[in-house]
Amino acid sequence: MGSKNKLKRFRENETFGNVIEPTREEVVLGAFKWKGNWNKEFFKNDHPLILELGCGKGEYSVGLAERYPKKNFIGIDIKGARFWRGAKTAVENNLTNVGFLRTQIELLEFCFAENEVDEIWITFPDPQIKYKRTKHRMTNSEFLQRYKKVLKPDGLMNLKTDSEFMHGYTLGLLHGEGHEVLYANHNVYRNEGAPEVVTAIQTFYEKQYLEINKAITYIQFRIK
Repeated sequence: MGSKNKLKRFRENETFGNVIEPTREEVVLGAFKWKGNWNKEFFKNDHPLILELGCGKGEYSVGLAERYPKKNFIGIDIKGARFWRGAKTAVENNLTNVGFLRTQIELLEFCFAENEVDEIWITFPDPQIKYKRTKHRMTNSEFLQRYKKVLKPDGLMNLKTDSEFMHGYTLGLLHGEGHEVLYANHNVYRNEGAPEVVTAIQTFYEKQYLEINKAITYIQFRIK
């Protein structure tokens, strides 16, 4: 993507009412007004609040919002030029139950209050295969504890990935640390029983993976 195109998208994001782009200082110093107020002030209802972390183009967030109008969704990514597409689609389709937050996943507990979130989706994250990149894996122990801080006690976690490594790593960690694995499937399009929502929404890259018969895996769990 050219720099001019990126700048155009950044400028357009600023005009969207469904995009929040705080500075790091605003978030870390406790001046972020949406923390604890997402439903009351942003969505103006009391529906369940669901996050997609590393949302990319926002395809999954928008897809979920279309399917579940009585739930609120927030796609989170540090790259605003990516989720511009999802934000624009939501505006064009008058989807008022989905928003986008430009920030780092590491700052999650600064953006959401304790017990504010009902469910989290992680879709096709970078598996960070090299050992020295373990700290960046979005399902490592440190990240799980961050998620736990903002999730309700019975909050759900969902991991959908094309990486067998990420699937296996996460399952092993969940079992090893005593978390509650509710469902696990190493090929959701081949094995029966996969939740309908997992196969009904497909991202652009997911469709490419399926064309070459690459398995898509899924885990649903609760953090203990």
